[in-house]
Amino acid sequence: MGKNRIITDYLTDFLEYLEIEKGLSNSTQVNYHRFLTRFFTWLGENKLDTLSPAELTADHIWEYRVFLSRHLSGKAKRTLKKSTQNYYLIALRSFLEFFVEKKIAALSPSSIKLAKDKADKEVKFLKLGEIEKLLLSPDTKTISGLRDRAILETLFSTGLRVAELVAINRDQLKLNKETRDLEIAIVGKGNKVRAVYFSERTVKWLREYLEKRSDGDKALFINYKRGAENSNTSRRLTTRSIEYIIKKYVTDSGLPFMTTPHTLRHSFATDLLSQGADLRLVQEFLGHRNIATTQIYTHVTNKQLRDVHKQLHSGNKIKNEK
Repeated sequence: MGKNRIITDYLTDFLEYLEIEKGLSNSTQVNYHRFLTRFFTWLGENKLDTLSPAELTADHIWEYRVFLSRHLSGKAKRTLKKSTQNYYLIALRSFLEFFVEKKIAALSPSSIKLAKDKADKEVKFLKLGEIEKLLLSPDTKTISGLRDRAILETLFSTGLRVAELVAINRDQLKLNKETRDLEIAIVGKGNKVRAVYFSERTVKWLREYLEKRSDGDKALFINYKRGAENSNTSRRLTTRSIEYIIKKYVTDSGLPFMTTPHTLRHSFATDLLSQGADLRLVQEFLGHRNIATTQIYTHVTNKQLRDVHKQLHSGNKIKNEK
């Protein structure tokens, strides 16, 4: 890519990298361009615009973070929200990741920490005992109950988004009596294709549900409302229908009221991390484009580690003797 180039010289290369190698949409590229332009302007205002990637230091990043925290924007001249500051920082971190990919000497992307906001929502997830109560809630003697058990099992086994779940068709599964666990490809957010995995238990419930199906609808999950079978249109469940189904069983099983389908996705990720899964692997399972999105779960697992350390390695068993 040429020698003796300064940081700002790489912007076009970076945007092409986002398009070709990362497959990001044009709107996302526009946003990254805007966020990085703010960084480049800051470099110029501080007479740092001739820096090469290798000359950028952690001190520079810290000064830029201070600037973002104190910067006044808009007619009201208000400081940037923590979430907005993070957009700028995530773009800059992606820029540094680009340098790593292209083997260009530069500051490590991990040196950029995101701003913490006390108003950030905590990750809501269910403990395994609560998951079990939820899974056991449907009446599997009915076809709708079988469907609902299969839905709950699938959400927890795969970590699918609700929109991804309702888009699945029956012919994607290709189940037979010998099938134990299952892997399929789905098209997720941003048209990104990824593999999702169904556990042996989930496959069992999906098979039982599909064996009871006598309709010709291609959708994996359909509604059983009175009169639906006489409709000429697809009976595919909607995201709203899934939300309603989950809420029903949450109420029935006495779980926290705020539990949603996305809570099961959080529970899936948290369980993987607590069992020792690598954060990058969890990122792939969830279909996150940026590792920063997946890092919200480390707050949960870090607390678990702290609690375990406090319980098992607190030093209380050592006598306080001189």
